[in-house]
Amino acid sequence: MKQLQFIFVHGLSGWGSYDEHYARNPYWGMRNGDLMKLLNDKRYPSYAASVDPHGSAWDRACELYAQLAGTRTDYGKAHCEKNKHERFGPDFTGRALIQTMDGEHPLVLTGHSFGGVTVRLFAHLMANGCQQEQEATDSEDLSPFFKGGHADMIFGILTLASPHNGTTAYDLFEDASFDVDSVKVPFLSRQFAKLITMRNAIVPDGRAAEDYASYDMHIDVADKINQMISVLPDTYYFSVPCSFTKKKGNVQYPEVLKMEPFFVKTSTQMGAYTGTTKGGMVIDESWQENDGLVNTISAKAPSHAPSRPFDPGRIEPGIWNIMPVWHGDHMSLQGGLMKKHEVVFFYLEMVQRFTSLL
Repeated sequence: MKQLQFIFVHGLSGWGSYDEHYARNPYWGMRNGDLMKLLNDKRYPSYAASVDPHGSAWDRACELYAQLAGTRTDYGKAHCEKNKHERFGPDFTGRALIQTMDGEHPLVLTGHSFGGVTVRLFAHLMANGCQQEQEATDSEDLSPFFKGGHADMIFGILTLASPHNGTTAYDLFEDASFDVDSVKVPFLSRQFAKLITMRNAIVPDGRAAEDYASYDMHIDVADKINQMISVLPDTYYFSVPCSFTKKKGNVQYPEVLKMEPFFVKTSTQMGAYTGTTKGGMVIDESWQENDGLVNTISAKAPSHAPSRPFDPGRIEPGIWNIMPVWHGDHMSLQGGLMKKHEVVFFYLEMVQRFTSLL
């Protein structure tokens, strides 16, 4: 009988079980306690991966594979020559995240925020491999990750507040037609925003600017990623968009007293923004609703992928099931940073749902 393994992948600036501070402040659960321990105690094998907090979806997917397979990270010869960084990274030999990686122990991949883009790309490469890496690398030197043929290992994908289609949090600053300075934000909210900006600051290490999460989350780039990533026909897909704004006139305002103070500034700017991306994509008022960092519409499902609203009586593989919008900010499904959110019931319901689909 098959046994599901639940793999959790954090978002931008996040952390996992390989990181020392996870024990003190678990990314998964936060003020609710360690969600991994709770799920494992209930016999749902669950594991928290640790990938590059600021890296591209590609680099993070490669690190996730190395952790699951218990091997040294191989970012791929072609990718590294293009993006100017070392081909090999952290070595997880002898300290794999899971004990078994095969079709009898398929994976359910849960990604929060940019972790959702990471797990989607990971699943695509597991199934299809990468032609560019195959052409650039001798067969005996090619990572199994880039060979593909392992779609049977990907049972399900669950994304939480994920910028599938990018986020205007980046694009609005690059649109000359939008006067971001005209958006009024309370002084204290600006100070809190500075703190999260400092935390997200990138220390250049020689990599190309295109090899970071901040590049991948631009709307035009996200669209290209979506065109590349295939939907696996035998995999179950679920997404949970979040929202913590309310419409007033022609803008969306954050629920300031309830939202994490770190997000209020960005949420206010996103709620006021309409414009056009560098690639010509029109951003209208439907993009204004947000959770503080990600547009609600972007978190519903990737463009170019089949999707529909969640219907418990009509769950099929190969199509995104969009769950009802979660009323909370970007970190509410993690349990909350400064404001506690009860989330244990949500995760128990989701692991039970996936298990019932076996």
